[in-house]
Amino acid sequence: MDYLQQIKEAEAFIKSKYPESVPLGIILGTGLGNLGNQIEVDLELDYKDIPHFPLSTVESHSGKLVFGTLSGKKVVAMKGRFHYYEGYSMKQVTFPVRVMKFLGVKTLLVSNACGGLNPAQEVGEVMIINDHINLFPENPLRGVNYEDLGPRFPDMSDAYSPRLIQIALEIGEKNGYKLHQGVYAGVEGPNLETPAEYVYIRKIGADAVGMSTVPEVLVARQMGIEVFGMSAITDLGVPGKIHKISIQDVLDAAAKAEPIMSLIMRELVAQL
Repeated sequence: MDYLQQIKEAEAFIKSKYPESVPLGIILGTGLGNLGNQIEVDLELDYKDIPHFPLSTVESHSGKLVFGTLSGKKVVAMKGRFHYYEGYSMKQVTFPVRVMKFLGVKTLLVSNACGGLNPAQEVGEVMIINDHINLFPENPLRGVNYEDLGPRFPDMSDAYSPRLIQIALEIGEKNGYKLHQGVYAGVEGPNLETPAEYVYIRKIGADAVGMSTVPEVLVARQMGIEVFGMSAITDLGVPGKIHKISIQDVLDAAAKAEPIMSLIMRELVAQL
């Protein structure tokens, strides 16, 4: 069965359970799991029950597709995403974003946890993504191109919506939150970077580095979906501030950023 047929089968299954069109999609990465609990839930589907969906294998990602209402708007949210380092192909990693488009999603809000590279950043702070650098070894757009999914050579000059960035910055200012803006570098993982790699990634223009988001954004933009991205700074790759960290350290730092990220997401959704 070809990829487009798989997408359509997943769409048909989901629409048999939830026929409404949903204009807003949210990917709840590490640091935004609690926002999922603020959605007034109409329906939850386990990934394992949706045809052709991969299964999330990361302990901090629960693996459910949630339909409901947030800030008065209909949303579909991924509680748990897929990563290239889990062994999935890029087409599997981005499969849910393809399905979201077929469910009616026009705007995608993406979150993640990342390592900060800019000396101005501190652990527990939040960065609005205004651009990215793709350092993954595989591209989700590689292979057969289906016109139903978008153009072969999609433009990425505005991968992250300037309109949504401006709204988010205004929300942050109104609420007295310190928000950074910057470039996110996407890498394969799952290991954290060496000190030399942090220096390299900083030198090529990144303010933060992480193991997700870029593939999903590439696919969303190919399909004409407007994108907003936000990162929780969970550790620092700044010379002199690098130290050993555990997954628990990452989760603790993400929890510190979560109230800020949740408020921005809720108020952003309210204005869409």
